[in-house]
Parts: sequence; structure tokens; C-alpha cells
Amino acid sequence: MAVRQHWPERLWLVRHGQSQGNVARDAAHEAGLSVIDLDLRDVDVPLSELGHRQAEATGHWFAGLPEAEKPEVLLSSPYVRSRQTAEAICAAGGLCGGAKPTILDERLREREFGVFDGLTTLGIREKYPEEASHRSKMGKFYHRPPGGESWADVILRLRSMLNTINLHYADKRVLVVAHQVVVLCMRYILEELTEGQILAIDRQAEILNCGICAYDFEPNEQSLCVPTLALWNHGAPLDAEGTLKTAEPDMMTGSR
Repeated sequence: MAVRQHWPERLWLVRHGQSQGNVARDAAHEAGLSVIDLDLRDVDVPLSELGHRQAEATGHWFAGLPEAEKPEVLLSSPYVRSRQTAEAICAAGGLCGGAKPTILDERLREREFGVFDGLTTLGIREKYPEEASHRSKMGKFYHRPPGGESWADVILRLRSMLNTINLHYADKRVLVVAHQVVVLCMRYILEELTEGQILAIDRQAEILNCGICAYDFEPNEQSLCVPTLALWNHGAPLDAEGTLKTAEPDMMTGSR
């Protein structure tokens, strides 16, 4: 229908469940280590045992929605932890009409950390002191670590992702499973925020693993379709099943 100007009917954004990378990074920081003890590519980092339970609880929540409100399309980052979260939602019956293949799109991937990958904040300061100082001056929105991405770089590919969603899934209910910075950058785009505004939101609270964000797209009084935030960092599915909530800070090495 033309009334939504090619927007989806509803867009859900879900961060993946707790990953083994989250656990390993926390342990490294607590021990004051420079390197995170995880011999895997970031793309291959799976969910932790708790992360699997969080993903299952989220799947049950989506499955409990009326059929006419469930997601019709599921898009996911190709990173293992996001794929596992998406698969758990499908397996629980969280999609309209039953399980459907998850559509993987590399534009939804985690921010690339470049030379900072696998290092703690301490490790970055020790190994790349000049770059750490430059990041402190520039801020994480615009700073691009050598070989990596800034938030602005992530936003560029997400604008392309949203164009694809609007082109192929207009008036559909779309669920995206991805990463903390992807969810924040999507909010930056959809609400036309400034750098200061999105960083203020980031400082207010960490995005929960399997936290749910949702936007509705209905015409306003000028008959223009404007994204409306309906849910933000929603953790009720985890509460309902007594599943522990976790939220990882966006440190220099990212959220994994």
C-alpha cells in the first residue's frame, strides 16, 4: 500500500543472545589482561549456554504473539551468534506461518574492529597508544581503527540495508537479528538523530542480549509515514521465563 511509502508494517530489531565472546571479554577485563582469551574469528563466536537460553526465551515470546502480529520475514547478521539466535526464534515458532529460512545479510554484521580485534581496552592502550589517544579525541562515532570501522561506516551500510528492506518487504512485518552497534545505528537512521543524541542513548543503558526494539510505520496527520519507536531494550521475554539478563558495554573492542 502506498500509504507507508514502502516502509514495513513493523520492524523489530533484536540483539543476539550472550556470546562466548562476551564472557571471555568480561573475564579478561576482570583479570586485567591485555588480550581476550578466545581463539576464534569474530564471525565464528557462538552463543554461550546462557545465550542459548536467552534466544529460546525470545523465540517463545514471538511465538506467543497473535499470528497476525508475528514477523513474516527474518533477516540476520551472518555471524554465528546472530544466526543461532535467529534459528532459535524460528524453531520456537516465532514467525508467521511457521519456520522459514533465515535470510543472511553481511550488511548486518558486527562492526569490524581492525587491529583492535581481540584486545581489551588495556591492551589497545599498551599496543596502540597513539591510536587510543586519537580515538579518545575523535570519539567512537567517527574513529576508524586501522583495518576496522567507525559507527559512521556501519551506518553507511545500514542505510543500504534499509533500502533493501523497503524495496523487498514493504508492508511486511520484519525481524532483524544483529548486534548492539547495529541496533543503535539503526535507531540513529530511523529517528534521524545526531551524533550527540545517539551517544547519549548509548550511555543511558547497555542494550540487553536479546533485548527487543520495535518500530511501527503509520501515516501521521500530514499523511507522511514516520518511524515510531514502540519498544526499546525490551527484556520482558527473559523475565517471563526467569532467564538471566545480560548487557555488555560497547568498549573499544566492541560488543561481540
